[in-house]
Amino acid sequence: MIVIAFFIAHWYLSLFFQTFFLHRYAAHKAFTMSKPMEKLFFVLTWIFQGSNYLSAYGYGIMHRMHHAYADTENDPHSPKYDESIWKMMWKTKTIYSSIANKKMVVDPRFTKDIPEWTWFDKMARSWPSRIFWGGLYVLFYWQFATHWSLFLLLPIQFAVSPIHGAIINWFAHKYGYRNFETQDTSRNFLPVDFLMMGESYHNNHHKNGGSPNFGGIRWHEIDPTYQIIKLFNFLGIIKVRKGKSVNADFPERIAA
Repeated sequence: MIVIAFFIAHWYLSLFFQTFFLHRYAAHKAFTMSKPMEKLFFVLTWIFQGSNYLSAYGYGIMHRMHHAYADTENDPHSPKYDESIWKMMWKTKTIYSSIANKKMVVDPRFTKDIPEWTWFDKMARSWPSRIFWGGLYVLFYWQFATHWSLFLLLPIQFAVSPIHGAIINWFAHKYGYRNFETQDTSRNFLPVDFLMMGESYHNNHHKNGGSPNFGGIRWHEIDPTYQIIKLFNFLGIIKVRKGKSVNADFPERIAA
């Protein structure tokens, strides 16, 4: 039970910092925070994503490209142009790494106000960091696993952040329902998002990119991350933008 609890906690905590910090803050600027608070969330993202740590710089730019070129040939990840989820995610990894390592020339439109902490990212994305966290996971399982089958969860923990991305970028562009007729194939993958902390309301998000609330269109679309955002806003940790975010469509969709 301890191992299962650890796995579930890692799944949701990693996912929270991905959707809260990397997605809604870094990519869309749906809310603001102070620079010291931003650095704190960099550190917390490293702790809770661990061996899966994703750069806010790399993630934010790539996600803006996704919105700009959604379901066109220039989209970093679209099931419309990749025949399998594996090929799509390998393409995603290649583009993300090129951006994060600054080996790709990026249109300045995509870099505006992107949070960046260069030396920290270099440390957090390094192989020693990833091996350190992976080793901690293995030691935890070695200490608390009560059956060999529990070790089958380890590969998921080693790659939980890319798995989160694959679920949305593949399944939420192929399956589910649509509240809005957008120019892309985005869908709301789950009617009640118990798994992805609001990320599965993908069609809603593509319609209103700058909104901190991915749910709220139908009565059952409750976005768990947005509830935390409201609490953080109340406590003064962040400040939710009033009206449409300045980066709501960041940038508007561009045809290939």
